[in-house]
This record gives sequence, C-alpha cells and structure tokens, in this order.
Amino acid sequence: MKNIWIATNNAGKASEFQEMFSKLGYSIKTLNDLDDPIEIEENGRTFEENARIKAETLSEIVNEPVLADDSGLMIDQLNGAPGVYSARYAGTHKSDADNIQKVLDELKNTPKEQRTCRFVCVLAISRPHHETLFFKGTCEGEIAFEASGTNGFGYDPIFFLPEIDQTMAHLSKSEKSKISHRGNAIKQLESKLNDLF
Repeated sequence: MKNIWIATNNAGKASEFQEMFSKLGYSIKTLNDLDDPIEIEENGRTFEENARIKAETLSEIVNEPVLADDSGLMIDQLNGAPGVYSARYAGTHKSDADNIQKVLDELKNTPKEQRTCRFVCVLAISRPHHETLFFKGTCEGEIAFEASGTNGFGYDPIFFLPEIDQTMAHLSKSEKSKISHRGNAIKQLESKLNDLF
C-alpha cells in the first residue's frame, strides 16, 4: 500500500480518511505519526486558507505530498456560522457536545424551514516544488431540533438529512462517505490521486 500523509490529529477525520483511501490502495499517516508531533495553528479566515496552512506546513517537514482538509458547518440562519470556527465554536477547549448545544441554543426558536445548512470540506494537496491544489465538496441538510445517533463525530448528531429522514450520526462510515462533504471532495480528487501521490 502507498502512504498518504494527512495533516490532522483529529481521530474522527483520520478514521474517515482511512476508510475512504484504503479502498483505493492507500494507507494514511497523520501528524501523530511524526517523530515529534506538532500542532498547526489554523489562523486562516477561510476553509481554503486553513487547508493550505496545514498541507504546506506538514509537506515542508516530511518533504512529501500532503493532503489536508478544513471543513465545517455553515448555517444559513447564523450567516454561515460556525464556519471555520466549527471545531471551537463553544470555546477552544470545549467538546463536540458543547458545540452542538451552542448551535441548538442559538436556533431554539427557529422553525424547520429556516434551519438549512451545509457541511463544507476543502482539501488542499501540497507537494514539494508544486503549487497547492484544492478540491471542494459540500453536503446539504438541516439542523435537527435535538441530537440523535451515535456514529460519526462533530455536528453529525444534529445534521439532519431530509432525503433519508435521519441525522448523519445514524450512518455507517461507508454510508456517510458516499454522501458527505468529505466524500464528495475526495470523489473529485480520486481521478488525480496516482499523479499526485
């Protein structure tokens, strides 16, 4: 199996990437596989900027091609929030449950038809001596009125998919990868994988 470096230390993301890439004949390595693991500060104002920062930083360290993603939840009623702050929406050291609760509180009196949202994922591929490339995927949904389901991570328990009448957290990894924002971004990348890694 070929290796792909992924610029993340998020166990949930790493597991999803492993699920997707193993089918394509790749094994993944993450920031946790470095001899001296690092934290990369994500101080960009867009998903693209944050994905670029992560990919280029790790690529400089390992001198190999690196894939990074920046992703998050955008809620129309909240003018696109939490957006790039999705992972730390309730505060820097808060949990997924805290972030979910903050969203539910903010939308407490919002009717179903005004709870539209989308997950967005931007993948950046950084390679030594090449320009960074970007691939983007989205998944449309609604914010549920309460958390439901035990699979996935992040906002999955409140990301309601009307077409299947359940939240993302009810899906298996393979079911999720077929429709998720990350899965849709990787579909765009697939045809170019062998040229990039």
